[in-house]
Amino acid sequence: MRFTNGLKDGLPIALGYVSVAFAYAISAMSAGFPAWFPVLVSFTNFTGTGQFAGTNLIAAGAGILEIAATMLVINIRYTLMSVSLSQKLDSGVKLWQRSVLALGVTDENYAVAIRSPKRLNFSYLSGLMLCSFCGWVGGTALGALLGDILPEALMNALGIALFAMFVAIILPAARDDKKVLLLVALSTAASCLFYFTPVLDRLSDGWVIIICSVVCTAAVAFLFPKKEDDAENAPVSNAAAAGGAPVSGATDPGGTHEEDKTAPDTNGGADENDGTGLHNGTPPHGGAGENGSDGEATK
Repeated sequence: MRFTNGLKDGLPIALGYVSVAFAYAISAMSAGFPAWFPVLVSFTNFTGTGQFAGTNLIAAGAGILEIAATMLVINIRYTLMSVSLSQKLDSGVKLWQRSVLALGVTDENYAVAIRSPKRLNFSYLSGLMLCSFCGWVGGTALGALLGDILPEALMNALGIALFAMFVAIILPAARDDKKVLLLVALSTAASCLFYFTPVLDRLSDGWVIIICSVVCTAAVAFLFPKKEDDAENAPVSNAAAAGGAPVSGATDPGGTHEEDKTAPDTNGGADENDGTGLHNGTPPHGGAGENGSDGEATK
């Protein structure tokens, strides 16, 4: 997998990042920060939710402990993503290369990379993450440059971009999974509780985020524990074993496994010219198609 393949896969992510990063820069400048501040934060952090929350906490005068704890809760998912992604890395990826790639682990980059059927190398991931990173930093810089030019009404409207992004992420997942819907409902109820309750409303936003996230997530995890999938340990069926079909998931990284030898021949198992089952002088291999061998169809 080449660097250019990564750039190509990262381009849609970069385009999506531009608008959100633009809104982040507008939000930071509206909070009183200079134009260079959001650009520096985007260049050194590369985490949308964390940057929005962290910048708001700094603007509100939150302490370092509160900011650090909030960032830990918001960004701890990247640790799990990194561990998962490391299992797909090629054995030739060195430690310093892994350290460089660690900065580029985001939700979108992870989703694209983890679905690759092949082993991931440094070149591909560098292209993927560099492209999306440029979109994020570039969008932030664009927002910082245009922040003083755009009308105030438009700047205020862009302030809801992050909330719109969250709605777009949450609604499909909540519609398809009742557990996610329950988690969203619990989190919303807990947030409202802290906002409207006279004593609890004195708690800072950072601690509210931490408490709501940890408590609601733990509650849903306790009520609906994830069971291990034993499907991969299921025995192969007699029909599949007799036909020599590969077990699901046992393909090589390149995806060029043998075809199911029990599949019917598109030519009826024999060449129509000589009726011997030979095709261009090549003997049949378990009822292969017109290419004459099982492997040809996958090239």
